[in-house]
Amino acid sequence: MSLPPGFMDELRSRTSIVQVVGRKVMWDARKSNAGKGDMWAPCPFHHEKSASFHVDDQKGFYYCFGCQAKGDAINFVQEAENVSFIEAVKILAEEAGLQMPDRDPRAQEKAEKRTLLVDVMDQAVQFYRMSLKTGAAAEARAYLERRKMSPQIQDRFGIGYAPEGNALFKHLVGKGIDPEQIIQSGLAARPDDGRAPYDRFRGRIVFPIRDARGRCISLGGRALDPNARAKYLNGPETELFDKGRSLYNHGPAREATGKGQTLIVAEGYMDVIALVAAGFEAAVAPLGTAITENQLALLWRISPEPIIALDGDKAGIRAAMRLIDLALPLLEAGQSLRFAIMPDGQDPDDLIKAKGPGAVQKVLDQARPMVDLLWQRETDGKNFDSPERKATLDKALREKIKLIKDPSIRAHYGEAIKELRWQLFRPQRGGGAKFGAKSGGKRGSKTARGVWQQIGAQATTKASLLVSADDARQRHLREAVILASILSTPAVLDEFEEGLEGLRCQDDDHGFLRDLLLRQAHRGVENLKGVVEDAMGPEALDFLLGHPHVRLAPPVRFPGDLDRARQTISEELNKLASDLGHGAEVAEAIEVIGDVEDEAVTWRLGQAAAAREKARQSTQEEGGEFETGENGAPIDKDERAALDALMQGISFTKRQR
Repeated sequence: MSLPPGFMDELRSRTSIVQVVGRKVMWDARKSNAGKGDMWAPCPFHHEKSASFHVDDQKGFYYCFGCQAKGDAINFVQEAENVSFIEAVKILAEEAGLQMPDRDPRAQEKAEKRTLLVDVMDQAVQFYRMSLKTGAAAEARAYLERRKMSPQIQDRFGIGYAPEGNALFKHLVGKGIDPEQIIQSGLAARPDDGRAPYDRFRGRIVFPIRDARGRCISLGGRALDPNARAKYLNGPETELFDKGRSLYNHGPAREATGKGQTLIVAEGYMDVIALVAAGFEAAVAPLGTAITENQLALLWRISPEPIIALDGDKAGIRAAMRLIDLALPLLEAGQSLRFAIMPDGQDPDDLIKAKGPGAVQKVLDQARPMVDLLWQRETDGKNFDSPERKATLDKALREKIKLIKDPSIRAHYGEAIKELRWQLFRPQRGGGAKFGAKSGGKRGSKTARGVWQQIGAQATTKASLLVSADDARQRHLREAVILASILSTPAVLDEFEEGLEGLRCQDDDHGFLRDLLLRQAHRGVENLKGVVEDAMGPEALDFLLGHPHVRLAPPVRFPGDLDRARQTISEELNKLASDLGHGAEVAEAIEVIGDVEDEAVTWRLGQAAAAREKARQSTQEEGGEFETGENGAPIDKDERAALDALMQGISFTKRQR
């Protein structure tokens, strides 16, 4: 339904977002300023205690600094009430005393036709329900009893029985319903040879398929004859029913999810019914096909992270892998999938009957993130005993990760894949379990992690040889300078997109701002500060630009100066990269230490740390001469020399011992 812009403007002007949100939250009196319409509360969309949910009544927007939920009053009603855009508009219009605009005549005619077809479907459901109680339905009742489907559950889902022959068509025509409406609803079909229409469902247990508002829009049928051409049969596409845009048990699952239950996506009707009967009321299923993009959008409107519960057979695994390819380009922050694979070729219904609801809950609790299944698909049953095979794996994974449009998620997927790759290709040297202790040595040798923890425990003072107390603060300030420089000179954003994408931010605000800037890349946005202010509020921008170190940065003092911005951003990125390279190289050195005494290791790592400080000081003065470490990060030449000396010393110590 298309709504006139004037109506939407009037609705927004009459709607106070503070009042709308106030029905769902408790305002933080200490942090809020009601006089200015500047309100804060714990977020209603994720469980928390701190007041990170900000509502600006003057601008009409909300934003959560925790989960990044944002939008206007209509978006809030959609999310809080689990309703569509039009339904949210209707709710707010009624509260504001506005009458919804009249539809155009063709739309009105289409709506009236849909209403008539819904009435035909309702009468068919009533007929099938009554048929289930007849003598002809004895086999159907026995089947439902074997499946342990109680009368209460049968009533809840409106399950019925379609008799053999054309009983439904005759019944509906006898009630005065136009035969064309019966055909248009998908309940009957007309043969090509001109014979009388026939019932589409015959000799089947019938499952009503309802839309999110609870209206019956189609039927599904389960054959009782083992020789039937199709075990399960759905109604055809009609004015009411688009199977790629529908979910079985949509409305009740949406309601249950709103009450805190986890959204579970099963494969079929029987699984959904079994899950609901066992207490998992937020269960849905696609309708006879693999999950479509439209169904995925419906799922994410109900819940940000549904659990896909698939049968533990090859078909279930294949379905999961197909879904990964569909979902990757659509991922957003707070919008993903998890996968729960049932054990031993069972489906949820089988598992409930065999071991009860607790067994299903255990599988759901162990649901795996999508990146795990992506890795499994690309590595299972494959041998990576050559550089070429490893390169093939890298290429395949890069191609998949490139499908992700959100830069932050793409970066996190890259990090996760790096970690998985490290575990696969870098097993513990010496044959022991990773980070496990080996026997032998004068005092009992320590593993790489053990040595690192020992040194870390010693390095508790500001003068530590390994990490000074100021390191984290320095990294935080470098990030702030980079972000502020781009905000002050937006023309450099495209040039530093790659460096910005690789920035590992120390806090959530910096991470959110980085992602926000990346989304504006190649759009030619000149007023980046305005974009940030709209998304995060003016206080966040003031906080970033107000730090003395940031305020004194040349690009902030001279906004628009491309040369200054380029030089400053390059230097700060190089310094951060140097820190990263140092950490990676030292970690690599520690991993192969083996039997070296702690005192020697501490002293030599101290030399490496000193070289890093020299590198950081000389970067700006000399332009920073770097080579590339094994992990791809730049390593300063002086730092490399110290690390080489460290490794040579370790080797010498080992020989002496």
